[in-house]
Amino acid sequence: MARDTPVQNGTDTNDTQLPNLVTIVGRGVPSNYEVAVDGDLEMLASNPTAEGTVVSGGVAEGSIDVGVQRFRFSGEMANVRLVDWNGDQAPDSASVPTVHVEYGAPQR
Repeated sequence: MARDTPVQNGTDTNDTQLPNLVTIVGRGVPSNYEVAVDGDLEMLASNPTAEGTVVSGGVAEGSIDVGVQRFRFSGEMANVRLVDWNGDQAPDSASVPTVHVEYGAPQR
């Protein structure tokens, strides 16, 4: 008996392959971040390099001052490191970006 594939039945498997969402929100101060997951990670941007972000496997490193950067991922969040322009890490700095993690997030 043959199984349906996503191409055959028209379903999108990105929900199941990368079901989780992490959102980084800048606070108006240049900051650096590193996000690591124990699965796969993909930035939701047409050109991550233009955003100043490097994504390799389950790790993303980048910078942000204002705006929002989003990533879809599989697995669990492993580590988040946030550093403001002075090198102060969260939670010692109120200037670092906020991070929101949503497991089982719907596609937007």
